[in-house]
Amino acid sequence: MPLKKSHASWIVLNTVDSTNNYAMAMVHEGLAQHGTVVFTHHQTKGKGQRGKEWKTVAGENLSFSIVVQPHFLTAAKAFQLLAVTAVSVHTQLLPLVGDELKIKWPNDLYWRDRKTGGILIENIFRGAHWQWSVIGIGINVNQTAFEELQNPVSVKQITGKQTDVQELARAIYSQLMNDLLLLEQQGFDAFYAGYNQQLYKRNETVRLKKGNRNFETEIQSVNKRGQLVTGKDAAQCFAFGEVEWIL
Repeated sequence: MPLKKSHASWIVLNTVDSTNNYAMAMVHEGLAQHGTVVFTHHQTKGKGQRGKEWKTVAGENLSFSIVVQPHFLTAAKAFQLLAVTAVSVHTQLLPLVGDELKIKWPNDLYWRDRKTGGILIENIFRGAHWQWSVIGIGINVNQTAFEELQNPVSVKQITGKQTDVQELARAIYSQLMNDLLLLEQQGFDAFYAGYNQQLYKRNETVRLKKGNRNFETEIQSVNKRGQLVTGKDAAQCFAFGEVEWIL
């Protein structure tokens, strides 16, 4: 089934616990459509990977969620949506912060060795059929003092300039919706190449943690299943959640 044209609404909230929670509730209540956006000025319990919270100062950062219906993909191709989202966000941030911005596997944006933003996608499947996705995007934009985030950096800290948060949200939204149409029409190859071209620490030796074991390995690429490929001969592949970075 092809993507529907978006006639989506933008919902702007002063405060919410999580834009992903709000958007997912809309999906379950039958109130969402392809392209619906939930934007907030203040997210009190933003979601990160591994159950972590994404904490930000009210009014200074970008926290929003986009509802999509990627019917043309199957559950086995879930990485494609994440990769396209990461490439879309990277495309819009690159002119602001420069080419030291990279995509850190699986779902973060890093400038040098500091986190600029993150992506969290929550999906609803029925068997192999992909019904809905809620794409949560958080970017450190104008905040310049951080207390609880690890190794953060904002657009303003990099550039010295204030950025219009809602304008950036609309630019990322437009980029992503256009890129999803390209994914449907032209396939994954160009986005896959772009993701790996901008991969954080590619061809560098890094430290990872698996269980209680810390080890060094060289980052090679991410394969089309979304696994991190490491080692001199691309000998090891790691799935989401299997390893943690030690930075």
